[in-house]
Amino acid sequence: MIDVLKVVIPSVLTFFLGILITPFFTNIFYKYKMWKKNPRTNNPDITNDHFTKMHNGTAELSTPRIGGVIIWISVLLTVALIYLISIFFPTDLTFKLNFLSRNQTLIPLAALILASLIGLVDDLLQIFGKGNYAKDPLIYRKIKIVCITIIGLAISYWFYYKLEINTVYIPFLGSVDIGLWFIPFFVIVMLATFSTSVIDGMDGLSGGVLAIVFTAYSVIAFAFNQIDISALSAVIAGGILAFLWFNIPPARFYMGETGILGLTVTLAVIAFLTDSVLVLPIIALPLVLTSLSVIIQVTSYKYFGHRRVFYVAPLHHHLEALGWSREKIVMRYWIISLVFAIIGVIVALVS
Repeated sequence: MIDVLKVVIPSVLTFFLGILITPFFTNIFYKYKMWKKNPRTNNPDITNDHFTKMHNGTAELSTPRIGGVIIWISVLLTVALIYLISIFFPTDLTFKLNFLSRNQTLIPLAALILASLIGLVDDLLQIFGKGNYAKDPLIYRKIKIVCITIIGLAISYWFYYKLEINTVYIPFLGSVDIGLWFIPFFVIVMLATFSTSVIDGMDGLSGGVLAIVFTAYSVIAFAFNQIDISALSAVIAGGILAFLWFNIPPARFYMGETGILGLTVTLAVIAFLTDSVLVLPIIALPLVLTSLSVIIQVTSYKYFGHRRVFYVAPLHHHLEALGWSREKIVMRYWIISLVFAIIGVIVALVS
């Protein structure tokens, strides 16, 4: 029973803390006009009239883009509050509710903070920066890839040399020792997970999908008796739900890189800590399909005579260009996420 409370209480607390701090941050977002200065329709590659009409720039140029700070700050507040309560009011209950532990949650928390700060710098440069950078985020995207690679190398080094982890569990087959190849494999998975950040482009889309994914990993960690990781995953899901409360149409703010980058990097770390990284593509199938749509589009355009497979990439914008409403796209993404999260959890637990 105490293990259940250790997961549920912090996640609920994070949700309400996120709700409480939102007005403060919202005032800052709007006071300093923290939104894009150039809409997506400025991109000459976009030729679909329906998409151009839907993204005429009015919403994007008046909606703040760094709402993701609400997620990771509410998570950190919860971690700090429960930890301090366990220190200043030591009882069996407060001690057991504390889920800050060196062997389970310290690494994913560090990854969340570092990646979120890198994303925050990117957001601020796009908001307040001048020149080509503000119009072409691909410049800094390359820098982010380098930063994520460095983070991945540091964490994988800790996994390999400190935790002595060098195996990957293959569902229904068992653990496979890959030796030193674990380090590049870890980095590749982290970069691949980061590539799914392109899903952040529609009100409520990324928030709903990621809340489901982190909830699924909370269930997996709980079943594997990794209660601290389960609590952290649930806390992150609670923070995302608080963000989502204000992100459903019409969005009060967007997640931005500070949210999506921190969450995707942390997700990769949790997948490795629960030894269920190969189940991640199932649980996070909408993220995978979204990333693949961009890869397919870029590859086709570059190597096959500038041919486009999709009207607009990523996939959710292609569906929008076909005439689907944003609400229909978001709801169906959520449904698919829930279905495949359940499938992924079953695969992880029965294999």
